[in-house]
Amino acid sequence: MDKSKRLFLKSKRSFRRRLPPIQSGDRIDYRNMSLISRFISEQGKILSRRVNRLTLKEQRLITIAIKQARILSSLPFLNNEKQFERRESTARATGFRNRKKKAYFSIESKF
Repeated sequence: MDKSKRLFLKSKRSFRRRLPPIQSGDRIDYRNMSLISRFISEQGKILSRRVNRLTLKEQRLITIAIKQARILSSLPFLNNEKQFERRESTARATGFRNRKKKAYFSIESKF
């Protein structure tokens, strides 16, 4: 077989079927926190359908359940504890600069 013809042959990959993310017995509900938490990122965002491997109907139901849980305070709207800690550390580091600016403006206003 020529090399030119070999280039166009597809290599056979092993196909491994994954289990569906939602089993037939699982109920999509705002109270089912163990199910809902699988479809939320670390920041608290709803993951996309492509990432979740859900059908359109399942994704809609999951989205509604997550929003209901957020409204009822079962889930936070944002999970930004790490971002809050970063902001505090940067504020401490830049606090000296902010004091200089305030002092500069206060001196300027006296003249």
